[in-house]
Amino acid sequence: MGMILHYIKPYKWVAIFAPLFMVFEVMMDLIQPTIMQHLIDDGIASGNTSYVMKMFMFMLLAALGGLVGGVGCTIFASRAAVQFSADLREAVFHTTVLFSSKNKDDFGIGTLITNVTNDVETLQRAVLMTLKVFVRGPLLFLGAIAIVFFTARELFPLLMVIVPILMILIVLFTKFSSKVFGVVQLQIDRVNAFMQENLAGIRVVKSLNRHLHQMKQFQKINDRLANRSIRAEYVVSTLGPLTTFIINLGIVAALWLGVIKIDAGIIEVGVILAFINYLTIIMNGIMSSSNVLIQIARAVPSAKRLQRVLNTRPAVQSPENGINRPIQGAIQFDHVSFYYYNEEEYVLKDISFTLQPGETLGIIGMTGSGKSSLLKLIPRMYDPKKGTITIDGIDSKQYDLRVLREAIGMATQRAILLSGTVEEQLRFGKVDANEQQMATALESSASTAFVERFDEGMAHFITQGGHNLSGGQRQRLAMARAFVRQPKILILDDTTSAVDAVSERFIQEKIAENFEQSTKIIVSSKLSSIRHADQILVLEDGEMVGIGTHEQLLSTNAIYKEIAETQRAQGGMLHE
Repeated sequence: MGMILHYIKPYKWVAIFAPLFMVFEVMMDLIQPTIMQHLIDDGIASGNTSYVMKMFMFMLLAALGGLVGGVGCTIFASRAAVQFSADLREAVFHTTVLFSSKNKDDFGIGTLITNVTNDVETLQRAVLMTLKVFVRGPLLFLGAIAIVFFTARELFPLLMVIVPILMILIVLFTKFSSKVFGVVQLQIDRVNAFMQENLAGIRVVKSLNRHLHQMKQFQKINDRLANRSIRAEYVVSTLGPLTTFIINLGIVAALWLGVIKIDAGIIEVGVILAFINYLTIIMNGIMSSSNVLIQIARAVPSAKRLQRVLNTRPAVQSPENGINRPIQGAIQFDHVSFYYYNEEEYVLKDISFTLQPGETLGIIGMTGSGKSSLLKLIPRMYDPKKGTITIDGIDSKQYDLRVLREAIGMATQRAILLSGTVEEQLRFGKVDANEQQMATALESSASTAFVERFDEGMAHFITQGGHNLSGGQRQRLAMARAFVRQPKILILDDTTSAVDAVSERFIQEKIAENFEQSTKIIVSSKLSSIRHADQILVLEDGEMVGIGTHEQLLSTNAIYKEIAETQRAQGGMLHE
């Protein structure tokens, strides 16, 4: 929790002014029942009209002073809380952006979304209520008790009974609410995760006509959230009526005891009215404090979750004093094995090959053979469990991570486009790309024609995920984003699966023409895309079962030969 509160430090003066204004408001609130007591006992009872008017003016000034204090507190408290949450949200986002794939999968997308939204908002409310209300509650509570002790001591024993009961209730409810709201947060994670998953796969849901099934699944998750939330609200909402009931019993007892004291000539009517008002103030103080404590209890699980995110170090990190010399593109895999997480089920087993700068490696294999996993190791999305990967003869782990990744242009199997214009998509690959570089990248990916058909051209807006483009257009634009980097290492993961044969052949020619000096690693399910590669790596169940040129593999590798014959039988072409 301490680490989280560190984010309010830049706004400490704003945060200090809020309770100062609240102290002033509380003083004005506390003085009003005493003024009313004197107005009744010393003014109205004696018929002193001028004294009544004077007390009335004092009450009006006290009310105006309370207004100024309340408004000032609200302004400063709101500013501190909002700025605190904005900085915290930014810190969480910065941390998650640096997460490796393993970190992201460990937390889950739904949880990370909840962290940035619901958890930060919960903490913002807690800070706001603490600055606005938490000072007010205890001050009202303690101030009212002190005034009663000095001005209505005959009725003070009632407080000695009522206050301990209320304090015990607050402690119990606060402790229990922390537990139940922690369960609510976990269920919110599940709702967010389900929503994110369905929105990302909405086309699959519709195409398979499974929307009714998904609605039922969501209803189950949502009902669980509703049930957990209802239980949590029961805890919070029960405290108010119980507190009011106890205070009402106190008021009845005060009236009963007051009548006895008045008959005995010990106290006056104004004292009883003032005591009842202070009893109400004590109730308000306790209720305000309890509401803040419950909000803090709700915020504690959120703070722990956020602190866990902020304390998590990326599984893949840049080394201290990492090598930052320019990369030429020589790549060597030396007996590399890899598995995801702690499952210890290898998806890559003892992979070895060597590529010189400018050479091309084609990779082919059945689905699940480990092709994409192998590519992820080169830019250090993951690190191998065994063996080493060297770039220009140096272990890739020794490079500064920024230098390593800037030397790589990568287009993944699933073309992921962020929202923005066509130009912004390209500049995401290279911020300072000039017009010629962007034009060349579009041409090399066979994207020029469809971009020119847009009325806005390069200013055409691409929606999130590129859903206003066809599958082939998304793949070509994703390749253009990689091409514009003019990388020393170009990685293409089956990026022409949705591209027609003519465009694919054109892209192959442009890659050979414009990236002659780049080391190229191309994964494809079609031999026509990789047959001219300097080397072709054949994978099966994570194992390297063959490596060589197209001609060598056709004559020596049974699996490669079977793939070639199958594609030829299905009408596939091996371009000459």
